[in-house]
Amino acid sequence: MTKLITNRRALLVATGAIMGSGVSGLVLPARANTLAPTPTMRGGANNYLPNAPIVKKIGGGGFWMTGTVRRAGDGMPLAGQRIQIWAHTTEGHERDPHSHGATLTDENGVFRLEMPQSVPAFGQAHGHLACENKGFESVFLRPVMASPSDTTLSADFVLQPA
Repeated sequence: MTKLITNRRALLVATGAIMGSGVSGLVLPARANTLAPTPTMRGGANNYLPNAPIVKKIGGGGFWMTGTVRRAGDGMPLAGQRIQIWAHTTEGHERDPHSHGATLTDENGVFRLEMPQSVPAFGQAHGHLACENKGFESVFLRPVMASPSDTTLSADFVLQPA
């Protein structure tokens, strides 16, 4: 078994190494991490219908839209944020009111909403998401699926306080 020998010189050298590297946090000043806000995507607001109802599921389901909502700057998760979702699906076009629905983020800033399978429109399977909440700038997203056979699509929002 190895015996650990501790003396004053070894203690001072180790302490100096820790402080010099900034691991202790005593030498280097604290730095705020900055998370940039999500910009609105081109085409994100296409066929947007204001005030879609909050629903448990859109249509028959089978496809999941998921994501997170955080605050720009510190990245803090935002609970209770309203996310509207719509898409061209197996049950309707993205301009049809029954293809729209909304949900709220949970205490960790996470949202999930089940809807019918998204299908290609104009050559791309995609979804639309809107985050419009008091105190933050609105953001509209239009993420494209890697494959039309995917059964999930995720989009993350980083909101800029208004």
